[in-house]
Formats: sequence, structure tokens, C-alpha cells
Amino acid sequence: MTLALPDSLHRRLPQRARLPVPLLPLQPVLYRIVRRVAERHPELFERLGKHQRTDFVIDLTDMPFALHLRPYPPALVLRAVRRERLPRHQAGIAGDFRTLLAMLTAEIDGDAIFFSRDLVISGDTEAVVTLRNALDDVEGSVAETVADMFGAPGRLALKKLTSAAQEDANDNW
Repeated sequence: MTLALPDSLHRRLPQRARLPVPLLPLQPVLYRIVRRVAERHPELFERLGKHQRTDFVIDLTDMPFALHLRPYPPALVLRAVRRERLPRHQAGIAGDFRTLLAMLTAEIDGDAIFFSRDLVISGDTEAVVTLRNALDDVEGSVAETVADMFGAPGRLALKKLTSAAQEDANDNW
């Protein structure tokens, strides 16, 4: 399965999203992130039910890579992958980083960004909806859990990114 972006979204890809970057240094950080989220929010993974074994590709359209997620606690996967070498997956989510962050932090409604075409889903839509609902039902914030891993700089970065995402959302409405 490939994650095809509509022409309107593809044309808006910034130049930096096309630049090659070394992915190897990101892998341990991403693995640590998914482990920490699993430790702090086991209910998230329980809510996924049968979709714990689903392979998701999350295409950060303004970044030079995508993410591969398999939220199965005994064998968690969160890794950066090249767009031209996406792994086999059952579900795809594509959107820019700020939009996905705003959805993750509940700053904007996932349905609204889907219908505005700022978010593109493909493949197993039930799995994507289940993941979104599980994230919405988490006690606290997954984004805050990740930011806390990096201490004060992480919390400051999340605050700035969330503010920027909120400004973008307000400008688009």
C-alpha cells in the first residue's frame, strides 16, 4: 500500500520535506518515546484492541521522512522511514507536523481537519479512527509525556509548537 497525497497537499510540501536526512540517529529516540508512552499510558494500547498489531504509516508531510508505528506492547515499533521505502502497512495518516500535533494535543478536531483535506487517511480507516479515539481518551497528554522526557527544553518546545499550531488553525478558519 502506498500513501498517496492529493495534488493540493503534495504541492504544498515545503522544500525541506524533500531533503535527505540521516534516519539512524532518530531511531533510538523514537524507540525510547514509544516505550515511555507505553509505560505511562498503557490504557492507550489496551483501547486499540485488535489494532495493536496494525502497522501505521504516519507521513509528516513537512518533514523529510515518515514514521512507521506498530502499537503492539510486546514488540513496539516507532521508527523513521524514507517515503520511497515505506514498509507494508494497513493504515496511513498524512499531514503536516503542526496539524498532527494539534490533533494529538486536542487543539483541533480530527474530523474537521480530515474534511478540510489537511489530513489524509488511507487503508484501514477503522484502525485510524480507533487510534485517534484511543489518543483522545488518554488521561493527560501523550505530547506532554514526550515533552517531559526532554525536561524543560522539551516542555518549552511543546509550548511553542502548540502555540504555532493553534495560530495556524485559527488562520485557516
